[in-house]
Amino acid sequence: MNKLLYFITIIEEKTYTAAAEKLLISQPSLSAAIKKLEKEVGLPLLDRSKKGVQLTKVGKLLYEEAKRLVLHHEQVSNEMIRLKKEGPLKLSIGIIESSKVWFPRVLTQLKLEHENVFIKLLEVLSLQDVEHSLYNFEVDLAITNQYVNHKHIETIPLYDEKLVALLPYDHKLERKNFITVRDLQDENFIISEKGFQTREDILKAFSKSGVRPNIHFEIGRLETACDLVEEGLGISVVPENYVKHIQHRAIRYKRIHDPNVMRTVYLIYDKKRYNSPIVMRTIELITNNFKTIHHSKSL
Repeated sequence: MNKLLYFITIIEEKTYTAAAEKLLISQPSLSAAIKKLEKEVGLPLLDRSKKGVQLTKVGKLLYEEAKRLVLHHEQVSNEMIRLKKEGPLKLSIGIIESSKVWFPRVLTQLKLEHENVFIKLLEVLSLQDVEHSLYNFEVDLAITNQYVNHKHIETIPLYDEKLVALLPYDHKLERKNFITVRDLQDENFIISEKGFQTREDILKAFSKSGVRPNIHFEIGRLETACDLVEEGLGISVVPENYVKHIQHRAIRYKRIHDPNVMRTVYLIYDKKRYNSPIVMRTIELITNNFKTIHHSKSL
């Protein structure tokens, strides 16, 4: 494990000198450890014909897997220490903005079962956020509308969520009995920035209707979209669940008559790393919550 840690540190610190200082070992010892690792692998990991620390193709592959292995080892070690000391349970969960309408119910049940659990909630919105937070062990699981296609990631669809048009107060479209995607084409449009699945879902719906949105603003959070709409700077399309949080604002929303204007919300977690009992229980509570909802609707 030490050799892998040394290898990772060299890549991240970019020089043997900086890596040796961080690891509190001598540079010759570090160099010898890396050569021993290369001998065990049977292939060169560093391209020594170039200046600085440059990875070979094999080195790049080993770096990605070694980083996961070291992080996994640290997580398991920390969990064993925690269990030995019987410290408080900890849980870190990534969420999207619209999940706030139902997720507190799950947290309430979790707290009833584990009163002393410490829960950290992080907003992980873009695909990059989701992948980074899972890969770097920043979250144990995530509620997201991003579909993560990775062999280590378990992706469980929870529900489909309609997207609705968000309008300024007394907007002309508010007076229509119903609206379609075509009704939105000439409006100043506010949309999520690139990297957000909701943006792709909206653009796909526009494309299928044969129109293009007149994009004036790109935003990173739904709250920002609400602020801009309330100021009359344009319209936006947001998840229907989210509008339950903004009923008090000078904003209106209209359902869009188009089967393509929706998105899927997923529960995702890394099935290849150690997941503590509290993590697995949380996953169970979330999935059971939506099994109950689906069952009730079918009765």
